[in-house]
Amino acid sequence: MATEKITAETRNEFGKGAARRIRRDDKIPAVLYGHGNDPVHVTLPGHDTMMALKHGGSNALLELQIDGKPQLALTKAVQIDPIRRVIEHIDFVAVRRGEKVTVDVPVHVVGDAASETVVVTENTTVQIEAEATHIPENIEISIEGLEAGTQILAGQLELPEGSTLLVDPETLIVNIREQQSEQALEAELEEAEAEAGIEREESDEAAAESAEGGESAEGGEAAAEGDAASE
Repeated sequence: MATEKITAETRNEFGKGAARRIRRDDKIPAVLYGHGNDPVHVTLPGHDTMMALKHGGSNALLELQIDGKPQLALTKAVQIDPIRRVIEHIDFVAVRRGEKVTVDVPVHVVGDAASETVVVTENTTVQIEAEATHIPENIEISIEGLEAGTQILAGQLELPEGSTLLVDPETLIVNIREQQSEQALEAELEEAEAEAGIEREESDEAAAESAEGGESAEGGEAAAEGDAASE
């Protein structure tokens, strides 16, 4: 994993008002924890930090220049405005080169399974222990040509050298199922609704068909009565 270098400014103003002023200047408030030290509150340049996080992924490792001293910082939490999609705040944890850290790494499924299959990613991340400067951006899983019934477990993943799997090796990561027909899906849905005590409302088409059927039956009965009367 590449380490992005970012110049950070220490800050002494806190609270929502101070954070808003920082963001108005296209900067990002952040805090650095770790190694038993007091939290260090800093301000980061908005654009450079956003690009660094984009390149590094969910576990981006930055080299923060704080008061002229370099400090490796692992991204732990990023708060994003749900509407404007801008970064509001970042939590970092201080790390050292050679130090082992615990991280959740995204799994990346590549390739196409066999035809008439459905690929279900049961777990989108996997927890590993890795050296701070060698955290993978993702763990790739190839499903090329795999048939229905194939399951890929955590213990089958190819981890980078020096990394250790921290979850149960039997944890299901990817499940490849046979694609169901529309009829089978409809039958499964009806069964689930029946078990839950849900009664379906008759659709307009079904109601129209029932009405047509009723009219035809009434017409047939009327015709039969007419024939009987003529006799």
